[in-house]
Amino acid sequence: MNITSINTILFSPTGTSRKVALAVAEGLSLGNRIVDATYSTPSGVCYKSDELVIVAVPVYGGKVAPLALQRIDALQGNNTPIVLIAVYGNRAYEEALVQLDEFVRCRGFVPIAAGAFVGEHSYSTSQYPIAKGRPDATDLADARAWGKSIGAKLARIASPEAVDVALLKAPTNSFMSQLRFVNFIKEQRQVTAAAKPKVEVDADKCKLCGKCAKLCPTGAIATGDYLHTDTSRCIKCCACVKGCPTKARTLNTPYAPVLSQCFGERKSPVTIL
Repeated sequence: MNITSINTILFSPTGTSRKVALAVAEGLSLGNRIVDATYSTPSGVCYKSDELVIVAVPVYGGKVAPLALQRIDALQGNNTPIVLIAVYGNRAYEEALVQLDEFVRCRGFVPIAAGAFVGEHSYSTSQYPIAKGRPDATDLADARAWGKSIGAKLARIASPEAVDVALLKAPTNSFMSQLRFVNFIKEQRQVTAAAKPKVEVDADKCKLCGKCAKLCPTGAIATGDYLHTDTSRCIKCCACVKGCPTKARTLNTPYAPVLSQCFGERKSPVTIL
């Protein structure tokens, strides 16, 4: 195929999906147009059959982040080859890639490659690290190499050839780790909405710089009201927590210690093309 351009579409509040997507695009060695859907909804664009689209989204609870799908809903393809990337926090991506595959096929895209990469979990902290620092140099080297392989596939085919993402073999967790996490989830279902974790702000540490509001993808932090977070808008991406220069914002969640203890073993990227 003669690919004339690359278009990278991403939703990445904490930057992990962005890093992976750009590394894959770098491996393809073609001009890359970035469409960032993190903070706004891109206007409807119809991509042609000679364009390549890369879409990268985070996984929340085993599914594609709902807001990510809302933001890219207007995108349309015309037998357009697309690369699917799901970035998850080292537990499991579950049905996210199958979900993303169905989403793009309905919009005229042909998934020619798919991959699941690990990124630092939104709930990761210094006390409870969960895939801390990922994607790291090794992950990004793998992403670039995969991008190069995608380019080789495109060079040898005349038209888009779809892959079956259901055939992708996901990394496994130990039986005991999975059992403990499942039992924990059952317990959490009994927790009332009022008791569920939310972002807290230490007023003594907050310098009212406003960076949190700029980082929030949902507008849950109003300009000038940086000590509060609208829980009805917050998606717990923790962009504001990780980006706060004075560490004034925290999300104390019971999920963090369990995820850190049960899913500390390093998982490598898995791909198909």
